[in-house]
Amino acid sequence: MRLLLIEDDLMLGEALQDALTPHNYVVDWVKDGESALKALRRERFEILVLDIGLPGIDGIEVLRIMRREHFEQPVLLLTARDTSTDKVKGLDAGADDYLLKPFDLDELLARLRALSRRAAGRATPTIHHGKLHINPESQKVTYDEQNIILARREYMLLIKLLENTGRVLSREQLEQSLYGWTDDVESNALEVHIHHLRKKIPMELIRTVRGVGYTINKWKENEA
Repeated sequence: MRLLLIEDDLMLGEALQDALTPHNYVVDWVKDGESALKALRRERFEILVLDIGLPGIDGIEVLRIMRREHFEQPVLLLTARDTSTDKVKGLDAGADDYLLKPFDLDELLARLRALSRRAAGRATPTIHHGKLHINPESQKVTYDEQNIILARREYMLLIKLLENTGRVLSREQLEQSLYGWTDDVESNALEVHIHHLRKKIPMELIRTVRGVGYTINKWKENEA
């Protein structure tokens, strides 16, 4: 999942980038509100972690501008201000949740999972598609009750496709979800990930739409 981190504290920003990456987030980091808005207008992110106390344009104003320009990504607000006024301002400006500094990494991860779940329209914490089951908290994947070991980007790709079941996602959409600014991307990297996924789960699950992209068809009970 592609995440935009907007945080001016260098130590905290580096720590969050290092901590979130092993949990299958592609973290791009900017340090001020103006850079955040430029990044949003240029590229596609799936979730934002936004500090209130930014230099220049503060986090609340970034939120207002985002929502005014119809950016609908879930936003988790970070704040060191433990007052109801700031929390209310943030939520009214368009934040989906907030977290007080200092915070526990496990709580941050749980809140990000909850925001991702709501954005995908899921009520349950686990993802099911026929005999395929995924637990995002443990990152455990099973098919027909057998464990499946996926590489980091294979897992991220599968989640992206499952959370958009029935929709065809283009190569660009998938690549933007898998790679950040500092990643080197081979020209055939996406096809390689698809190929490896198809060797580990039923090959027909992921369908190629020639000239458009890839999709996972909606599950029908009579296919069980």
